[in-house]
Amino acid sequence: MVTVEQLETDPHPTLAAIRPIGWLEPLNSWVVTSRALALTVLRDPDTFTVDDPRFSTAQVVGPSMLSLDGQVHKAHRDPFESPFTLAETRRRFTTPVEQTVDELMAAARRNAGQTPGAAGAAHPSADLRTTLAGPLSVAVVAYSLGLPPASASTVLDWYTAISASVSGVSAGHPVTAEGAAAFGELHKHVAAGIDSSDSLIAAAAHAGLGVDEVVANAAVLMFGGIETTEGMITNALWHLLTNRDQLDLVLADPSLLPNAMEESLRLEPAAAVVDRYATRDIELAGTQIRRGDMVTVSLAGAGRDPEVFESPDTYDVRRPNARRHLAFASGPHICLGMHLTRLETLTALEAALRLPGLRLADDSPPPRGLVFRKPSALRVSWDA
Repeated sequence: MVTVEQLETDPHPTLAAIRPIGWLEPLNSWVVTSRALALTVLRDPDTFTVDDPRFSTAQVVGPSMLSLDGQVHKAHRDPFESPFTLAETRRRFTTPVEQTVDELMAAARRNAGQTPGAAGAAHPSADLRTTLAGPLSVAVVAYSLGLPPASASTVLDWYTAISASVSGVSAGHPVTAEGAAAFGELHKHVAAGIDSSDSLIAAAAHAGLGVDEVVANAAVLMFGGIETTEGMITNALWHLLTNRDQLDLVLADPSLLPNAMEESLRLEPAAAVVDRYATRDIELAGTQIRRGDMVTVSLAGAGRDPEVFESPDTYDVRRPNARRHLAFASGPHICLGMHLTRLETLTALEAALRLPGLRLADDSPPPRGLVFRKPSALRVSWDA
């Protein structure tokens, strides 16, 4: 029998075994693992809705664009959408992202630890999750929303507690006290920023959303912005540093780096699954789904569909169709900040790969997680 532990550590054999769809008891859900079927579900919100009391994120932060469908979803999403188009993202965020990455990398080099090397030589070392990926994602999401200043560690603590609570709900556990308390602190922090006349959250309030609605939507944008970016950066570096031949290709030809990022998204999307609920009886690939059944779309499973991707478990930075992954979902709930998180990730990867002789520590862990998948640390060293 499949266990939650298996799904957290290495879900891919299970996802392959049930493709295109199968019932997973630990999730109490039908799980869709083929790309074509995933698109069918994601693009049909009338039949497969997010608007259900069981939706995990809504249980922790309340109703938001993430957990609503139809016109009310549009009312929640529209005030936040225009700043995140591709053109606006490049115009508004390129310089701040580059400056933040430069500052974080300078600090990482300045504060680097020492790792013993060959013949007693010491090499500078750091955890690029806590020194680069995490602080970058917090800084940029706070900047994008116009939030009041708060330390990266404080926001990350809130986020970690909320994320753990959401993952727990997905595994059948109640909302944690820590998650509820963290959201309470986040609520106060976001609400304080509504008074800023030029902030995005102030604009959302002026567009007709109430304080609780603004806070819930800001929370899921922070949630998505931090989680997606931190996971994208750490997963991409992990894939490159554990596939030396592919890293050598990128170092020899930096124009391959964007595709290397997309290939990492295909193999290990930072958000591995999204939940939907059937509004009527329907058949999917010969499987009878009943009204009210939970239907989980495995974005990770869709990314390894052998009908679409040749040798789907192989990391190949030259894969011609790597961008056909569904890491940002599809349909009305496609990720609002996908252009921004791509910009952040690419900028961070370029900076990290400039460290000479960059390599992964032997004890650095692989990606793990039920809903959100990434390494818990990215311990690296480089040549002095």
